[in-house]
Amino acid sequence: MSDANNQKTDNPGAEASAEVPAGSDHLQAQLQRLFDIGIALSSEKNLDRLLEMIVEETMRCTNADAGTLYIMEDSKLHFKILANSTLNTRMGGTSGKPITLPPVELSKENVSAYVAISGETVNIPDVYKAEEFDFTGPRKYDETTGYKSKSMLVVPMRNQNDEIIGVLQLLNAQDAKTGEAIPFSSDYVALTQSLASQAAVALTNAQLIKDMQVLFDSFIRVMATAIDERSEYTGGHIRRVAELGLMICEAINGTEAGPLGDLHFDEDAMKEMSVAGWMHDIGKVTSAVHIMDKSTKLQTIFDRVAMVEERFAHIRTAMEKEWLERKIELVVNGAPQEKIENGEAVLADKLQKLQDDLDFVIKSNTGGEFMSDDKLERIKEIGARTYKANGEERRYLSENEVENLCIRKGTLLGSERQLMQDHIVVTIKMLEQIPFPKHLSRVTDWAGGHHECVDGTGYPKGLKDEKLSTGARILAVADFFEALTATDRPYKKPMPLEKALSILQGEVDRNKLDKDIFELFVQSGIPQRYREIHPPTALEKEPGAGD
Repeated sequence: MSDANNQKTDNPGAEASAEVPAGSDHLQAQLQRLFDIGIALSSEKNLDRLLEMIVEETMRCTNADAGTLYIMEDSKLHFKILANSTLNTRMGGTSGKPITLPPVELSKENVSAYVAISGETVNIPDVYKAEEFDFTGPRKYDETTGYKSKSMLVVPMRNQNDEIIGVLQLLNAQDAKTGEAIPFSSDYVALTQSLASQAAVALTNAQLIKDMQVLFDSFIRVMATAIDERSEYTGGHIRRVAELGLMICEAINGTEAGPLGDLHFDEDAMKEMSVAGWMHDIGKVTSAVHIMDKSTKLQTIFDRVAMVEERFAHIRTAMEKEWLERKIELVVNGAPQEKIENGEAVLADKLQKLQDDLDFVIKSNTGGEFMSDDKLERIKEIGARTYKANGEERRYLSENEVENLCIRKGTLLGSERQLMQDHIVVTIKMLEQIPFPKHLSRVTDWAGGHHECVDGTGYPKGLKDEKLSTGARILAVADFFEALTATDRPYKKPMPLEKALSILQGEVDRNKLDKDIFELFVQSGIPQRYREIHPPTALEKEPGAGD
């Protein structure tokens, strides 16, 4: 491949073109401009803006009237930026005007393709007099727009890995005094080659950063998917909390008054909130699925209430068998009919009592209502009763079954709840192992603090006041609200918005959730907009909503 600094001139007359004005002041100004451009290119993060900057700065330095930037993708040159000062045209980049031109095939007949293939710079004084390349395209462009193409400078963009990643094409160098189109001088060629090289390196670095961001975002989603695969609802929870967190940040950005008026989330902070939302439950990847998905009190790998039902069916059969044997004995011995009928009534009472106890156990197993002391006593009383099986005396309910059925609220034992809460400790440990860049430095703090409370009674660190970050406070509201209104929990129906907000208000009144954030959350209409985005399905319809 030819060296990138080789220059191919289609017309010997190019040497007669006007030169850049001489003089040490001008040279110093040009060098300073190169330095400034280099710094600007290396600091720009937005790829579209970077592409625009490359074309704009090169046009400015060479006094070119038009410029086109191609990027090599899939062995073709794709149009990325089109700019023409005379026609006041800007396409591609951040212009909002997409370029619909087809990509350029790598053929030596096309000057840009030739430069991409050979690595040579091509300087053409007049495209209408050039014979080596096919200029049908520029001529059609002139016919359509009334433009007059003349001089053209085409330079390869070679990065630090010696790869040609694109082509920079300039059109119509202009005389500084008359504005007439003139050939590009040799000094302009050298300057453009230098700029193209800087641009290629900056573009490659920006693309690498973007690729790393895509890779990191993909990693986050893979982790959420891993959790989702273990539990049908947790992955959806993660995505929705991240979404709610961003909605709250946007609401904060939209307010100028009140205690949150001075707070603003810029692009980096919004990205930080997104990542923190996606990773706030990453520790659940180590949590036992049967605890995360414990939809009833007796559930482990499966709901053990089925075993209780089978056991009670066995007890029922044993009662009926015992009475049948006794009844046969009474009949054989000529017992009065009244005695037999009394025995039948006693059996019926026992069976009804057994069924009532089973119904109570089944209802208690759901965890849907608070267990008062009298209900706990009844569970213990049922569990203490015994029956015989294979000559052994056994209890109606095992100690573990009694312990689980006596859970006052919800479906988790204290030990299981502690294991669930430990997921946040694991989340923090996992996030602390990730070397987050500076603009994501608060992810661990925000994600790891979403179970903290304003009054310091939360977990795992008991943070409060100034030690509890705004990001953590936002995610606390988002996490709590999503948990209450979720439509895909296996253990409960979705809660109506009014009731959910009432519960959240109660947490605010108890100084658990941030008052200012919650009030903005409600006043900005986020709950209603969120419900429109995530409506309950027909089978998950909110209780009381149109029933």
